[in-house]
Amino acid sequence: MLSPFDDYPIHPSADPIVHPATADPNHYDRYWFNGHQKDGEFYFGAAMGHYPVRGVIDAAFSLVRDGIEHSVFASGVMPLDRSTAIGPIRIEVLEPIRAIRYVVEPNEHGIECDLTFRATTVAVEEPRQRTTSPEGLLTMDHTRLTQWGTWAGTISVDGDELRIDPAEVPGTRDRSWGMRPVGKQLETNRGARMPQAFWLWAPLHFADRFTHLALHEHSDGSRWLETSLVLDPIPEGAAPWSTAGVRECHDLRYALDWEPGRREIKRAEFWFEDPAAGEVHIELEKVFTFRMRGIGYSHPYWAHGSNHGELETGRESIKLDDFDPTDFSSLHLQNLVIARMGDRTGVGVLEQAHFGPHAPTGLTGLNDGYTPMT
Repeated sequence: MLSPFDDYPIHPSADPIVHPATADPNHYDRYWFNGHQKDGEFYFGAAMGHYPVRGVIDAAFSLVRDGIEHSVFASGVMPLDRSTAIGPIRIEVLEPIRAIRYVVEPNEHGIECDLTFRATTVAVEEPRQRTTSPEGLLTMDHTRLTQWGTWAGTISVDGDELRIDPAEVPGTRDRSWGMRPVGKQLETNRGARMPQAFWLWAPLHFADRFTHLALHEHSDGSRWLETSLVLDPIPEGAAPWSTAGVRECHDLRYALDWEPGRREIKRAEFWFEDPAAGEVHIELEKVFTFRMRGIGYSHPYWAHGSNHGELETGRESIKLDDFDPTDFSSLHLQNLVIARMGDRTGVGVLEQAHFGPHAPTGLTGLNDGYTPMT
């Protein structure tokens, strides 16, 4: 079946573009964004996902300000032309890998925005995330690019407008595509297993210097993915999809100071070896925690890839103190942090997704809160 994209020289195979590489219902293609005021006054997250096999497109925008997480959601039928619009929410790629606009038009839920992200660094391709089950079945296989930049525009919640100044509001965006569990999962004749993940992901902004730290570990602490990068702003004349201004580092280590009874930090420290600067030490101090359910991740109703018919929209506003921190929908989160690296002070997030046990930190069960080890 043909679509408008078939007029562009972008085909990776002999199939028309609308034909996904697999009929796996977990096949997806996603945009994700965040932004944060330098002093930690507010945070916003935004997302949009396409699920070609499920025939679903969904999107959400969320703002945390004055201790409340406000979110607007939209979900509906995914068009064959891969339109990046659903209900009041749309994305415009103004200049690929340089500038993207995220818009929530005026709507009945009282949350609106018109925001433009402009890249400060090149986009980096993270290590491919590929996992299999004990039976050898592919359970996750996706690629992600990550990029640092600034935001400009406005956000409005119930008529209260917040102006976004690019000099004060940096942020990060990613694009991922491939296969990972989304939406209602298929029933199988295999025994149920407790999910396990130990994920740390920290894109940080230090004015004219940027760092990226990420790792996945198994329940015994063995590490199956790691990346540590130092980035400079895009060098003059360099393409934003090149590796210009990126320095690969190694030997990433961490220490987490946990909130008792929760799977989230109060503070954290990271160390890694920079081939140009030697050992680098970064300290993170949490300002507040954003629950990723606010943009659909593990949401009990607005979960990614869930079927809401032709079109459905909705809103929720929840005080940060009212979230149950051990509810499964609260476990995937981003901590807004103030970061210190030597004499530099910056801002960013430490994302955490910890499901199941993790022996090095003492986490047990599926969602049991942290208990200090004796």
